[in-house]
Amino acid sequence: MVLGVAGGIAAYKACELLRRLTESGHDVTVVPTASALEFVGAPTWAALSGKPVAADVWSQVHEVPHVRIGQAADLVVVAPATADLLARAAHGLADDLLTNTLLTARCPVVLAPAMHTEMWEHPATRENVAVLRRRGVVVVEPAEGRLTGKDTGKGRLPEPAELFDVCTDVLARGVAEPDLAGRHLVVSAGGTREYLDPVRFLGNRSSGLQGLALARAAVARGAQVTLVAANVALPAPAGARVVRVETTAELREQVVAAAATADAVVMAAAPADFRPADVSDAKIKKADDGSAPLVELVQNPDILKEISASRPRPGAVVVGFAAETGDATGSVLDLARAKLARKGCDLLVVNDVSGGAVFGSPDNEAVILGSDGSAVDVPAGTKLQLAHVIWDQVVSRFRG
Repeated sequence: MVLGVAGGIAAYKACELLRRLTESGHDVTVVPTASALEFVGAPTWAALSGKPVAADVWSQVHEVPHVRIGQAADLVVVAPATADLLARAAHGLADDLLTNTLLTARCPVVLAPAMHTEMWEHPATRENVAVLRRRGVVVVEPAEGRLTGKDTGKGRLPEPAELFDVCTDVLARGVAEPDLAGRHLVVSAGGTREYLDPVRFLGNRSSGLQGLALARAAVARGAQVTLVAANVALPAPAGARVVRVETTAELREQVVAAAATADAVVMAAAPADFRPADVSDAKIKKADDGSAPLVELVQNPDILKEISASRPRPGAVVVGFAAETGDATGSVLDLARAKLARKGCDLLVVNDVSGGAVFGSPDNEAVILGSDGSAVDVPAGTKLQLAHVIWDQVVSRFRG
């Protein structure tokens, strides 16, 4: 692997990314720019990688490093990628060792931008990013948060742990051309809450792990991802735009808004089917006689059915999830097939949750039913592996 480091204050975070890469067994060559060495010196990179470090093409010329490093790489990741680095990469400039490496690499390339918000939003930067994405480069959306000085906004380098996940996922797939590049994908995750009073709510056991895995997999495949997260306490996946919600009404509002420009919508969240008809402004007190209050419930809107019927963007693929247990009326798959027909979506990911299986677990297994009558069995594995199978099915429908 090649870790490129451009000249931004976030260069210090790349030290943690390098540590994670080397400790997981990867052979990493660090290629900093001259500006990057002003922030973190060559001895640090050499000590952490176990290799000598150079920024120019004149060191060890007999080994032709400006060609050899890129040719030998299985993955090139640049973190941080400054506005200047993005511009030089987009225009094919090769005035230092890192940009030469980018030109000679024939492996997957991941760029993780970091800069001030104004620089990220500038039309020149946006155009350079679009050019790179059209060429198959995975450009990870920067995070929002504290920037240099007192500034806050979009442009922060995602956390090293999340970038590590993106890198290992891209490397594992080994595909130089990301098949979801240029696509806007909407993923919902987590479980909604419907409040009874200021402190109590009706909810469910959804952890959001599968939705986050879907978002992470989509980013690694080059997509622009909007993740609508309902009460998810987990770190946001690098590169995904995260919209946080609590109730089913809020989830519906944000999913419908994001779906207007989406190529696919995956409803991995678990919206509450019902909500209290009335919400108390004050905490409901216990009665002295031991009686319990009666709570009248009303049905929540069916977001999956609404999205499937309206298709805000023509040709969009809609994916639903069904957590089933089976009952006297039919088996898990019988109930799931009926749900697929009732909801009108293109794909339905069916989980057998008997005994509380799946919820909060890092692993999952499922059957993916298609509206065309197809059925794909996904054996037990990680939720990230299932996420990739789901996106494979979505991609096949894009091509169809």
